[in-house]
Amino acid sequence: MAKGWTDKRPMSPHLSIWKWHPTMLSSILHRATGVVLYFGLLKLSVVLAFLAAGPQWFAKVEPLVYSPIGAFAFFFVVGVLLYHFLNGIRHLVWDIGAGFDPKLANMVSLVTILVSAISAAYLTWLLAGTLHGAVA
Repeated sequence: MAKGWTDKRPMSPHLSIWKWHPTMLSSILHRATGVVLYFGLLKLSVVLAFLAAGPQWFAKVEPLVYSPIGAFAFFFVVGVLLYHFLNGIRHLVWDIGAGFDPKLANMVSLVTILVSAISAAYLTWLLAGTLHGAVA
């Protein structure tokens, strides 16, 4: 017990006590991706507003949208969206009472992270190829 702790209940363990594992990482990432999606959708709304305002307005943000920074932002937001979606499915499976075996839960957490990253990279490559006429 900590010095000066008068409550009879045990203290919550600090993060330095817990061993990091994929399920813990997945839980933290799920919360973080929710915040990122909020700001990503705000940014998308602004770009769509410029697009809806007409070609002269969209021309003001077009260089940023089609720049390497825009491609990275697209990759990042798509990856975050895919991860948040896949992790939400994992949580739905948990809600029905399945998938709580620690080895299975850790493996599914890692697969969710990898599949979302690979899918985001593929979708970014596909979009870049389509925009530049490389992909049929």
